[in-house]
Amino acid sequence: MESNVQAARQQLMDDFAKIVSDAEGLLKAVRDMPGEKAEAFRATCEARLGAAKERLRLIQDTAVEKTTAAARAADTYTRENAWPLIGVAAFIGFALGYLMRDSD
Repeated sequence: MESNVQAARQQLMDDFAKIVSDAEGLLKAVRDMPGEKAEAFRATCEARLGAAKERLRLIQDTAVEKTTAAARAADTYTRENAWPLIGVAAFIGFALGYLMRDSD
């Protein structure tokens, strides 16, 4: 479930980055167009593009922070509960070995 959320978040960030890139390309294409309306359009687009880039940066920073926090929590849990986890892993290994031995 968590991997689906992360995959969707990554896809959203990739799509957003593509939109920003396309908008930059559009701004470069209309850069040399004369007129007040074109200038106003460029100014508005540049402002919105700057805001979009900032939001994308914040989303990426938040994702990195949450991923780091999750990794730290998993590391802490593993260190604090090492022996029970080793016991569970040993039991699973023993059970699988026993089942494999009986299947032959």
